[in-house]
Amino acid sequence: MRRARILAPVLAASAVLSACATGATDTTAASDDVTVTNCGKRVSFPSPAERLFVNDGNMISMVLALGAQQQVAAVSSMQRDRPVLRKHYGDAVGRLDDVAPAYPSRETVLAQRPDVVVAGWNYGFDETKKLTPASLRQLGIGGYVLTESCRQGAGAARGIVDPWTALRTDLRNLGAITGRDKRAEQVVADIAERLAALRDAPQPDVPPTVFLFDSGDKNIFSSGTLGAPQAIITAAGGRNALDDIKDTWTEVSWERFAAAKPDAILFVDYPPQTFEQKVRILREHAATKDLAAVREERFLNLPYALWTSGPLNIDAAEQVRQTLERWDLVPRSGITPKHGSDAVR
Repeated sequence: MRRARILAPVLAASAVLSACATGATDTTAASDDVTVTNCGKRVSFPSPAERLFVNDGNMISMVLALGAQQQVAAVSSMQRDRPVLRKHYGDAVGRLDDVAPAYPSRETVLAQRPDVVVAGWNYGFDETKKLTPASLRQLGIGGYVLTESCRQGAGAARGIVDPWTALRTDLRNLGAITGRDKRAEQVVADIAERLAALRDAPQPDVPPTVFLFDSGDKNIFSSGTLGAPQAIITAAGGRNALDDIKDTWTEVSWERFAAAKPDAILFVDYPPQTFEQKVRILREHAATKDLAAVREERFLNLPYALWTSGPLNIDAAEQVRQTLERWDLVPRSGITPKHGSDAVR
């Protein structure tokens, strides 16, 4: 019955989507639905979902960590993270149907006949494409929003809870949606154990200031206090240079970067700028070329899927801690990254 309930509306996708309103209410839950809290609202999803469409490496990593890869109809925006996902999750990555190298169109998503779409605001959901949770629900398709991307209000910044809470929420919710609650609790417990070890490690009297550099041109794209990098940097014993900005991913000026005088600079391995291009920009820009972190090359470059909200955030935290120790910015702890280094050069 649920398959018919999901697929029948999709056949009329083009006609219905054009009339969708972003404020549409949820469809009535069937007996095999599960209801979770997503972005502060109670929302029903088919469970166990059988045809997930998942966008972006961080959300793909959530589904893989849950062992739900056989319930994935298709993925998108995975190519940049394929190597790191394969390292952590093995051959399951190669069996995923990657249907779009970048954020998907509405037509691409609907062509996969999904029962649930997992994406986020600025992570695939897009009003201009008429690809939103509300428009999907008009078709009988569940639209799950990455908690890190939940909006604080209409047109407001993103982020409604602290980053570790956001991650736990998504893992448990997706565990319920895929029928893998037990596995979700195991993943959450592993993260909690490793996070406790980082928090119990010797801490510096004054945490080193760390700046996350996603990309930069006229301004710099970085992350505030509600993004996953905040959780990673703090767990590693550092202080996020933008911890006063109540947002997830945000843009700041070069002057703000220089004024922070960071002790270390962390990069998101993310196009369109390569690691070498970013380093060259920092070495040549008047605002940053004389910073100690630039002169002494205190740079760490990690893949996108480690920085955006997902289960690999704990791996990033362990690797940042190890690197800060190597630079003598935090005390030695004896912590070794559980899965080795993911650094990219």
